Amino acid sequence: MPLTFGEKIKVLIGRRGLSITDLAKKTGQSPQNMSNKMKRDNFSEKELKEIADVLNCTFKAKFVLNDTGEEI
Repeated sequence: MPLTFGEKIKVLIGRRGLSITDLAKKTGQSPQNMSNKMKRDNFSEKELKEIADVLNCTFKAKFVLNDTGEEI
């Protein structure tokens, strides 16, 4: 079963030696709000890009048309 975004972020912050509180502060959110987002797996694409920037990662989101392979 694939990991949720919240689970992936937990893995990444662990590898970067950070906590959810650290991530929250670096993205301008309260620790409680970040914790709730992690539990609900409720992130906007903009937030995921901000988190990726803080964690020195690249976030890629795209749609791929199955019949043509075109990426949007």
